[in-house]
Amino acid sequence: MSSMGLQRIFTGLLLFSVSVCYSKLSCKEGHSGPTYKSMQEVFDLQSFRPAVNLSNPTIANISFTLYAVLGVNEKTQIVTTFLWLRLYWHNEFLVWDPVECDGITRISLPVKQLWSPDIIIYEFVDDDVSQACPYVYVNHTGHIRWDRMLRLVSACNLEIFSFPFDVQNCTFTFGSYMHTIRDVRVSPALAFEEISGNSKRYLETSGEWELVDILGETSILQFGIDEWDIITFWVVIKRRPVLYVVNLLIPSSFLMLIDILSFYLPPHSVDRASFKMTLILGYTVFLLIMNDLLPSTANGTPIIGIYFSVCLALMVISLLETVIITNVLHHSSMKYQEVPKWVRVVVLKHIANLTCYRWQDDDDVCPPSVSQNNKPESSCGSSGPWIIQPACQEPEQPTPINRVVDTPPELRQICQYLGELHSHLTSLQKESKLQDLWCHVGYILDVLLFRIYLLLISCYALVIICMWCIWISQS
Repeated sequence: MSSMGLQRIFTGLLLFSVSVCYSKLSCKEGHSGPTYKSMQEVFDLQSFRPAVNLSNPTIANISFTLYAVLGVNEKTQIVTTFLWLRLYWHNEFLVWDPVECDGITRISLPVKQLWSPDIIIYEFVDDDVSQACPYVYVNHTGHIRWDRMLRLVSACNLEIFSFPFDVQNCTFTFGSYMHTIRDVRVSPALAFEEISGNSKRYLETSGEWELVDILGETSILQFGIDEWDIITFWVVIKRRPVLYVVNLLIPSSFLMLIDILSFYLPPHSVDRASFKMTLILGYTVFLLIMNDLLPSTANGTPIIGIYFSVCLALMVISLLETVIITNVLHHSSMKYQEVPKWVRVVVLKHIANLTCYRWQDDDDVCPPSVSQNNKPESSCGSSGPWIIQPACQEPEQPTPINRVVDTPPELRQICQYLGELHSHLTSLQKESKLQDLWCHVGYILDVLLFRIYLLLISCYALVIICMWCIWISQS
């Protein structure tokens, strides 16, 4: 007979002897449970997978209960949770007859003395600092249950774009690290719906996050020529947005409301620009304070950060609008320029009709500087209604040729003074008329820009609210 045949016969006899020796543990009369000697023989086989036929894989059943969500770090993309983990597997060497062992059906043994499957969580990124459970329960049929507490620090791809109304989906992948599918198979000990229900029932934390659902599936992970059996759990958690709505969105909305109401300040008598500058400064301080509350990653920026940036940009646009209106209102007082014709047509006519701005005509807005009333002009210039004309000239009557009229110098000087006063009053009335016209131009533009500003804010707020409502309904 060849050497290969002898080796096969020897291997078969060895496996048969092992199966006979360790099919059942021995018990002594008067002792409860298996004997120490028989247990010690099992402990000596700790380094070997507890299977009589090594071609049969050891099946490890896994279940867990999510007890707490300790924290979510968006910057490092890490989720910290606390699990009650339960593992089941079968040790074919730990079998005894309860009838022979005084009715003992279950005993506890130190886990370090037995072989245990190297089940790990692939997303684990930190040391396990949770309290260890040193014992396992062993049934008389060889089934082992190991309950342990696990503080899980796992990597998770966090999507923060919809913050603070975001829903995160983190994966927990359970599987053997070393043993392939030929040696260790994994399967869920409970249905996924039952695992989710137990986690919702025992979840103790009522902080920022709440559990939505736990889903899972079994699959095979292939790496090269080797294959591993794994179970993937999807833990869906949702953020409670009340804290961020109260601390971020409502104060920002109040500041924007004050900025909108500042348009009702009269621009010609109140320094509206200074008020808006103070408001922008306060909003900048608000952004610096809430910067620590906003998550930030290299993948992108949350939409609430974009919302705050756009709000700041709108406040700057509001300040620029105030600067433009202030410049228009003080245009006449700087250079005394006439209102251009195209401004009269576009602003005072078309835009005024568009914004329903009511104002009087030119002749009613500012009274004319000179009222003729069919009165004759004096030789000193045009006379206003408050100037006595006879003081400057003599009545138009035919005088005798031989009569010589000689006007006193004092009367001429008085007439000159009255003419200069008339010119000054005329220029003042002209400036007043120009100022009134420029005021109307500024008010009309202010109303137009204010309505455009309201339209932008309304559209922007409507878009943000719709997007958040869509995300909330989908979650």
